[in-house]
Amino acid sequence: MTARQPERPNGKIMTCAEFQEMLPDLFESGKNPSEEEHVKTCANCAALVRDLEYIASQAKLLLPIHDPAPAVWDNIQSALRREPDNGRP
Repeated sequence: MTARQPERPNGKIMTCAEFQEMLPDLFESGKNPSEEEHVKTCANCAALVRDLEYIASQAKLLLPIHDPAPAVWDNIQSALRREPDNGRP
């Protein structure tokens, strides 16, 4: 027996394609895609979410994020001040 797919508010069953179309917005919003009803009943989409979460966590490890030294920003500001205005506002 297969699990019944959750219905959307309009009473229609959400498809994998519809869920996958929502994924970028879910990740961007900070919501946990694993908590979406469709993922709870769809093994394929659940696996996709797990894979994407793993990739995102590993990508953060590729390059350490460091704020540049204050001197970098000072040099940029100085260089901008030295540039001719050329009619810019």
